[in-house]
Amino acid sequence: MKYRHIFFDLDHTLWDFEANADETLRHLFAEHNIGRHGVSVDKFIAVYSEVNHGLWRLYQSNKINQQQLRTVRFPRTFMQLGLREEDSPAGISEQFTDILPRKSAVFPYTYEVLDYLRDKGYQLHLITNGFRDIQHVKLASSRLTDYFQEMVTSECCGHLKPDTRIFQHALERTGATAPESLMIGDNLECDVLGAYNAGLDQVYFNPDKRRHFNQITYEISCLSELKEIL
Repeated sequence: MKYRHIFFDLDHTLWDFEANADETLRHLFAEHNIGRHGVSVDKFIAVYSEVNHGLWRLYQSNKINQQQLRTVRFPRTFMQLGLREEDSPAGISEQFTDILPRKSAVFPYTYEVLDYLRDKGYQLHLITNGFRDIQHVKLASSRLTDYFQEMVTSECCGHLKPDTRIFQHALERTGATAPESLMIGDNLECDVLGAYNAGLDQVYFNPDKRRHFNQITYEISCLSELKEIL
């Protein structure tokens, strides 16, 4: 067995962030009657997603903090929609943060592959830039908690992927070495390049089959393909 420790990203790799966010945003759109502003729910979701992704890039570059990300994203969404900042309903960010992690959608074959890996004797862990309190709720809601021995978050070690220090912290915490470890994630920079720079082999999870020119140890478009590698 070449690898003993398998490190997964959580959001966009196992836990289907886009599907769960879509369901949450539709709920909030209806509850707050946001359509009265002449905005469609699909437009609302599209603009929110664009704003949120941009803010996460700033967060991962240490240009904003967690509180700023949570506070800014909805008012900025409303402004991008051509509305006023004060049109953003009071408490909507807190509602989103409370409701979203309780959603349970995961990518196809998630449970089958995790069962397979666990039965084969691999030690499974998570490395995530997500917020620790939120990630624990996501794991519980989607019945993923029991699969993982350790969850390493950027909050617990003070460094965000792709910083090699979060990967080094994960290796130390799990008692693993880089040659016996494999990182699986959907983000070329954070997961793949970060793991590469830390000396770990990588699996790029690319369900949309985005074109790129990076050299990667393995690439898959469906989690079921992990059975061909491990």
